[in-house]
Amino acid sequence: MSTMSVLTRDEAQTRARLLDVHRYTIELDLTTGEDTFDSRTVIRFTVRGDEAGTDTFVELKPAELRSVTLDGHPLDPEHLVENRLPLPGLTAGEHELRVDASMRYSRTGEGMHRFTDPTDGETYLYTQLFMDDVQRVFAAFDQPDLKSVFDLTVTAHAGWTVLANGITEHLGEGRWQAATTPLISTYLVAVAAGPWHSIRTEHRGLPFGIHCRRSLAPHLDADAEEILDITRQCYDRYHEKFEEPYPFDSYDQAFVPEFNAGAMENPGLVTFRDEFVYRSAVTDTERQTRGMVIAHEMAHMWFGDLVTLQWWDDIWLNESFAEYMGYQTLTEATRFTDTWTDFGVVRKAWGYDADQRPSTHPVAPKNVDDTASALLNFDGISYAKGASALRQLVAWLGEKDFLAGINTHFARHKFANATLADFIDSLASGTERDVHAWADAWLRTTGVDTLTPEVRAEDGNWHLDIGHQGSPGVWSKPDPGQDRDGLTHLTTLTSSPDIRPHRITIGVYDHDLHDANRLTLRTRLEADLPRTGNIGISTSGPRPALVLLNDGDFTYAKIRFDAESLETVRTSLSGLPEPLTRAVVWNALRDAVRDGQLPASAYLDAARAHLPHETDLALVQGVLAFASAQVADRYLTPEDRPAALATLTALCRDLIRRTEDGSDPGVRLIAVRHFIDVAAHPDTIAAWLAEGTVPGGPELDPELRWRVLARLAVLGATDEPAIAAELERDPSATGQEGAARCRAALPDPEAKRTAWDAMFAGDNLSNYLFTATAQGFWQPEQADLVREYVPRFYEDAVALAARRGPAIADAVGRWAFPAHAVEPETLRLGEECLRDADLTPSLRRKLVDQLDDLERALRVREA
Repeated sequence: MSTMSVLTRDEAQTRARLLDVHRYTIELDLTTGEDTFDSRTVIRFTVRGDEAGTDTFVELKPAELRSVTLDGHPLDPEHLVENRLPLPGLTAGEHELRVDASMRYSRTGEGMHRFTDPTDGETYLYTQLFMDDVQRVFAAFDQPDLKSVFDLTVTAHAGWTVLANGITEHLGEGRWQAATTPLISTYLVAVAAGPWHSIRTEHRGLPFGIHCRRSLAPHLDADAEEILDITRQCYDRYHEKFEEPYPFDSYDQAFVPEFNAGAMENPGLVTFRDEFVYRSAVTDTERQTRGMVIAHEMAHMWFGDLVTLQWWDDIWLNESFAEYMGYQTLTEATRFTDTWTDFGVVRKAWGYDADQRPSTHPVAPKNVDDTASALLNFDGISYAKGASALRQLVAWLGEKDFLAGINTHFARHKFANATLADFIDSLASGTERDVHAWADAWLRTTGVDTLTPEVRAEDGNWHLDIGHQGSPGVWSKPDPGQDRDGLTHLTTLTSSPDIRPHRITIGVYDHDLHDANRLTLRTRLEADLPRTGNIGISTSGPRPALVLLNDGDFTYAKIRFDAESLETVRTSLSGLPEPLTRAVVWNALRDAVRDGQLPASAYLDAARAHLPHETDLALVQGVLAFASAQVADRYLTPEDRPAALATLTALCRDLIRRTEDGSDPGVRLIAVRHFIDVAAHPDTIAAWLAEGTVPGGPELDPELRWRVLARLAVLGATDEPAIAAELERDPSATGQEGAARCRAALPDPEAKRTAWDAMFAGDNLSNYLFTATAQGFWQPEQADLVREYVPRFYEDAVALAARRGPAIADAVGRWAFPAHAVEPETLRLGEECLRDADLTPSLRRKLVDQLDDLERALRVREA
């Protein structure tokens, strides 16, 4: 892969001062072959000022640059260096640049991605132009603050439909024209072409459409009303919240194959990964997740598209806002009224983990020097921590003042760009509170605060002191002398100076007088924790059984328990009345395990005791996922893992038995999935596969069949003919991925060698097939078989990332890393790679994070 220069912030600022870009006229011909397409671009722009001989450049990454003219004068295509074409000697005034090029299709989800459906042979194309991938499709001044209008014409094959940011019209003979866009950034231009299955409707006079591959048509049809209902409900709710109306001429949602992200907020044409078109049974929480993504992307139409960041250091302005609004609006407008429980279990944990690694950064970093650095900040901090910060802001500021500030922001900066300073100024305009100080404390700092209660009772009253510490900086092995009831006090951690103010709710719970395993809420107390110092609260009455800091989960902090409250949690966690309260407790236990303050085995004990009584789907899924993927596979030693799997198997069996009456199909489906994943013996799940059903249900749909077969492959209880037969039964794209995963999981040296070569020796695997192969390759049960590949990973990953670019580099670091090998030698090899190897930024970031997680796992084992 040839290199591509990154754009620096200084270069972008210089070019933004120099240019006004008025219009792009783009013609794409998608009929020229399977490898490339034609791209012709006309850019009309003005150079400011009156200086003669000003130089700048335009970005382009072609397969072949045929011709370039500037104001009618030809430029030499040979002057293209990497992805930059110099534009020298520009005079003040208007200019016209014409570029004619041939561009490569992508198999990695970057630029113009091309996919041929193995089910029916149909081909689909779509763009993903985020950050700097527009250069893979057309020539552009590629930075977010050079907004322009776009005219787009596409030539496509007969029988295809072309979708774009604006309403498209078929002109005949395969030519499609999209309506001119309003002012938008280059990275937001979108095209999707192919024989789409489409469902179209209108809402409040606006055209709505949902689209997918033809092979997924029955599955989209089955869920179309739910998807469109959520779209309509969110659209209406946003118009109640926002004074600016929806700013584009239509709203299409295209579910596209092999998409790297969850979705992309292209104005008028949101693209989603087509796993959201469910081929198999899913839980209601998974449907809620799809609804949240719909709400998240629609929020971007205002925050991100109407008002766009000026530079990539303010990516949180896009993502944190959409993340917060996605969950909040889904709760307010749809049947999914408990979304914050799922956020607390899944998304918030993502943020906490990211914020405790060496790669942590402020929600709003002060300096993001270039696009390569910016790409690394699309993480749990920019999404989950930022959304948590906004939720805390709303709790502190009040929703009325928050929305007033948001609407001021839209009015001031619509169809333009804005910075953090602009956003804070808008918020401050409608309140007397010091929003600027809040922003400094919450958005410019790193790490996770820890809140620790100390409870004492005397003379019929009880008193609560809340300790407030900043992010741990240096971890030290706990002193056994300080360990009480399995909980090590925070004196084993040194504190960072970045401490935030918090507005929290404190839940006060007593044992139920009629059922000692149930807890009843006595009261909730409100407290404002200052940025410095601790606080104390005194109240009348006996000492509570449980004092829970951050009940309601309105702030972003790790919480601890006093000894008596921890004992109550151990005996009565499932007796807490509200799912979100239980989520806060489970997260606290998770954090304590990760910090080496609670034995990993104690988390398993809590899951075994309380999960059989849990009814919230997000909690069942989240606890089982952490217990299996982290506790059993990483935090416990290989010698202790079989007992952990036996515990989890028994737990899942209890959940399956509890739901035999059909009362809770979601819990049953989650339990079946995890029973398969932790099975240490093949007999039961092999019988399920042979019979095509779990006794009492569910029937094994394609997802469950591939899941069973993958586990049988790990256990050495299936073979290549069985995998081939299953692929013949399900030849879909998902089936191809399932087969790749199963083949890589076979405990056979030749199967491992073949899978490794497919990932690292060749460049033919798409992003999804690479991920599936990597997911199958490393298995804790096969540690000895794959031991020789652990040192090979570092050398081969470095070379592959350099060849195939950021998307594959991300997949290599995320999925192909030997996470099962929790050994000092794995850590040593990784640290050596970081010191010595010439790593791409994406791979370096992933390795830094993986190695920190590995080091944490080693510490947890030692604790």
